[in-house]
Amino acid sequence: MSAQADSPMDTEQTARRSIGARRNPASQEAILDAAQAVLQEGGIAGFSIEAVARRARAGKPTIYRWWPHRTALMLDVYKRFKNARSFPDSGSLREDMISFLGDHLLGFWRGSLCGTVYRAVVAEAQTDPEAAKVLKAYQGERMAHSVRMVERAKARGEVPRETDGELVIDLIVSYAWHQLLLGQVDEAMDKVPAVVDTILKGVLGYRG
Repeated sequence: MSAQADSPMDTEQTARRSIGARRNPASQEAILDAAQAVLQEGGIAGFSIEAVARRARAGKPTIYRWWPHRTALMLDVYKRFKNARSFPDSGSLREDMISFLGDHLLGFWRGSLCGTVYRAVVAEAQTDPEAAKVLKAYQGERMAHSVRMVERAKARGEVPRETDGELVIDLIVSYAWHQLLLGQVDEAMDKVPAVVDTILKGVLGYRG
């Protein structure tokens, strides 16, 4: 008689044990799926590496090797959704900024798990140097993409060549963060055009 075939559970557990220092894409996605599920079911208070390990049937050492603390794992769950959204490119800086602030930031956080997760990441970064480092690196990545909206506007002659694109993005993002941390995202949505116009006309001398 031939040997009994491995059950799907045995095969999955073997695959989990084979995870090493290098991230296996399928295993990484399985862990992120588990992390998302834990966040959705238990919220921030119920989120931990231990809870994710149980849900993913993965070893805690493996998760800690890839994500050294829970903030890094939460941020990667957040990035799965955020990175799927393309930056606006309408041909108008004002329209791009309205879309960026209203849809890409406030609208993305509004009434969603993403807003709850990002607020927790920002809060933890205030007291945890490692969390702050992870958040700073993420913000650097986002800035590199966001500032291109201003650079395109310079090329079109909408704003002066000397315009500090990073400062423009910082002003937009800072307003969004403030509203998120105060739990005022819904109210802030109505002010998006006014905020953008104040920044573009008051700070840049916008001519559009």
